[in-house]
Amino acid sequence: MALFGIGRKKKTVGLDLGSGFIKVAVIDHSGDEPEVERLVVHRLGADAIVEGEVMDPGLVAETIDKLFVEEGIHDRDVVASVGGRDLIIKPIQMDRMKKSDAREVIRWEAEQHVPFDMDDVQLDFEITDPEGEGLQMSVLLVAAKRELVENKVALLEEANLAPQIIDVDAFALHNSLEINYPEAMKGISGLVAIGHETTNVNILEDGVPVLTRDISFGTRRLSLDLQRERGMLAEEAEAVLRGDSVDERLRNFLYERAQEVGRGIERATAFLETQEVGESLGRLYLCGGGVRVPGLVEALAERLGVETRVASSFEVLHVKPGAAEGEDLQQMGPMMMLAVGLALRTAA
Repeated sequence: MALFGIGRKKKTVGLDLGSGFIKVAVIDHSGDEPEVERLVVHRLGADAIVEGEVMDPGLVAETIDKLFVEEGIHDRDVVASVGGRDLIIKPIQMDRMKKSDAREVIRWEAEQHVPFDMDDVQLDFEITDPEGEGLQMSVLLVAAKRELVENKVALLEEANLAPQIIDVDAFALHNSLEINYPEAMKGISGLVAIGHETTNVNILEDGVPVLTRDISFGTRRLSLDLQRERGMLAEEAEAVLRGDSVDERLRNFLYERAQEVGRGIERATAFLETQEVGESLGRLYLCGGGVRVPGLVEALAERLGVETRVASSFEVLHVKPGAAEGEDLQQMGPMMMLAVGLALRTAA
């Protein structure tokens, strides 16, 4: 699903512009299976992006432009995404009809479910049971504030890029999960992306997103807590979050902080108890830079009591030799889930 898209190319460039890093993935679609051709991770300056808001668009655009030049990425057509509070993703029921007819009435349907002014939003939808025979059909509705999309497009254009698709963070993560972990498309699965400032929780039922939620928790908060409560320098705190020289006292400190993520996931999945789905959360996949935090994965597995594993962008997806310029693919795998998911998109 995309909010807009044009053309079709043999290579796709996925651009994940996060609060802490710029991540780029280039995927070659010319063969029988997609292959990762290039991977780039570049740290952004402190506070360049705060709570999803670009504080200095000119500087960030210049950084992106320079990165593409220095890394020799010549294709300026990109797939990017939006997320956050100004985006609504909601499963709804509609009278069964052709997709062309649904497009004519989706605005009226959205008015019943979206708490935004309809004049200020951009809508899209996907029929998730197209082969169904009942009078009602299941539809995944997406509503993004128009300003959210327009600001992302303007930033990319200022960076001399040409946005071909503006996707949704949760859907791009879903793309990576589906190709690398097809078993996650059965039953109830959770995909949790722990980033620099925000943790994104996605709940899937038989591969269909049924809930997305953001938690204000990330590695930036952990770093600040270590500096404030443990008297560490910023560099020392970052080293701890990477797993360097972590004693039992610090491990306990991080374990307690991980409980906040666990509570957030529990609240996000509480809806399962009120829905007629017949089952609860079966497995949990974790990705994002935050999975490196010592003890976090174990703490969530213990609290939630479900099969929990760190998801990699390259569990199944093939990476061409030299794509990562000597970087550790094992460490990059969880961080690149969004960028790779974007690059897996090809405009129809």
